Amino acid sequence: MKLKTLSAAMILATVPMTGAFAAALDRSGQSMAAFLQPGNYFEAGISVLDPKVTGKEAGTSNTSRHIGDMADDYYFPSAALKLQPTKNFSFGILYDQPYGADAAYSGNNIFVSDETNTILDPAALAGIRQETIDTAFNSLTPEQRVGAALQAQGVDLTTAAGQAQYATTLTAYNTIDAVKEQIDAGVLAGVEAQVDAGLANVNGLLGVGNTQVEVDTQNLSFVMGYQPTENWNIYGGAVYQTIKGNVSLRGQAYSLYNGYDASIPEDSAVGWLAGIAYQIPEIALKASLTYRSEIDHNVNINENIPTLPALALLDGGAEAAAAIAAASGETKITTPQSVNLDFQTGIMANTVAFANVRWVDWSNFSIRPYKFGLISEAVGPIVERPNGFNLVEYEDDQISATVGVGRKLSEQWAGNVSVGWDSGAGNPVSTLGPTEGYWNVGLGVQYSPAPNYFIAGGVKYFMLGDAKAQTGAQAGGNEYVAEFEDNDAWAYGLKIGYRF
Repeated sequence: MKLKTLSAAMILATVPMTGAFAAALDRSGQSMAAFLQPGNYFEAGISVLDPKVTGKEAGTSNTSRHIGDMADDYYFPSAALKLQPTKNFSFGILYDQPYGADAAYSGNNIFVSDETNTILDPAALAGIRQETIDTAFNSLTPEQRVGAALQAQGVDLTTAAGQAQYATTLTAYNTIDAVKEQIDAGVLAGVEAQVDAGLANVNGLLGVGNTQVEVDTQNLSFVMGYQPTENWNIYGGAVYQTIKGNVSLRGQAYSLYNGYDASIPEDSAVGWLAGIAYQIPEIALKASLTYRSEIDHNVNINENIPTLPALALLDGGAEAAAAIAAASGETKITTPQSVNLDFQTGIMANTVAFANVRWVDWSNFSIRPYKFGLISEAVGPIVERPNGFNLVEYEDDQISATVGVGRKLSEQWAGNVSVGWDSGAGNPVSTLGPTEGYWNVGLGVQYSPAPNYFIAGGVKYFMLGDAKAQTGAQAGGNEYVAEFEDNDAWAYGLKIGYRF
């Protein structure tokens, strides 16, 4: 089996989309296959995903309403240029969009605001209401209660007549039980009305609309390779990365954060990659191992928190709200480190088997916007999170694998089939991406009008894993607010490649 007879099938082995709907925010799979092609090479491609993710309210939710499709369609392009100026040195530029999210809730559920929403869970709010009423009423002296009762009747206590009536009524309050009960009942009703009015004002701060998230990243990898022999390739380089996004939290699920908006302005940072590859061209064997570093972004996130005054419902909350409103600071977002292992080998004439295994360090990933974090620390003791909590975090690392077979069918046509699996990044998962791993099957086809260029397309069907969705305040525990089951997605890819 010579490389010439296998070239089409080898290229085709790169067509299947290894990411598309991977765990957490993973998308592109960050393949190095284009850089490891022989000679000078260029490719450009686009992948499109059409997911369906529906569920229902569950767990700590007080209702069990249906949740319609919350996963938006999206697409992401990729491109690569690889040059081989000498036998021993190569250079490449790879573009992809490695991480992202695109989701929006709709309908009538706990992720969409409506007039029934309250600043806290109704049971918790009822407890705070009663505690506030009791504290306010019990702190009133008999003189204050009598004064409040007479003022409610329109008596002017600044006049002599008013003072005389006040003295007579106070004596009766202290000596006649029926008078005391009548005045206390009236004053208590007034306190209740005042507290209820305050709660109504607080509930009026809640957001309008639906929960949605959009996160976009872009990578440019600048890679240098050294080939000491025909079989070995040692490579590494710098990775320039940008990140931006928007998050809106709405609905009863998010309690005090119902109305929270975060806008992440585009930020850029640099990381690195390194790898080693081994090949035996005569048998179409190629193996590579690539490590990509984590990349730190320090961003001034624009946060809008209309419900901040509601902290006054808590002990010391008014002072905390004032301090948070005046605070400012950067948020650190670290995209995760990863390892890719790719392998392919000829198994018979014009046929290759291929495999990809990917590990991503999602268990160490989290996003805690600056003011979001300060609020979480203020309310953390109530939800048994004394150190606060994150907007997004993941419990487990992601491991994914794809295996398949590519075959050259004629001088112009080749095809492949593949099967993929993704472990997910823990369950329960974030409400902003409520699926847990997948299984998929894929088909690819390639047409080569001439030996030096091709057009390839692929399709994959994803069977998405069932998941329980939890808010940031619930992360790290077993509580959840919704569950998503029996969901799937279709992915489509198109790629062109050219050798020169």
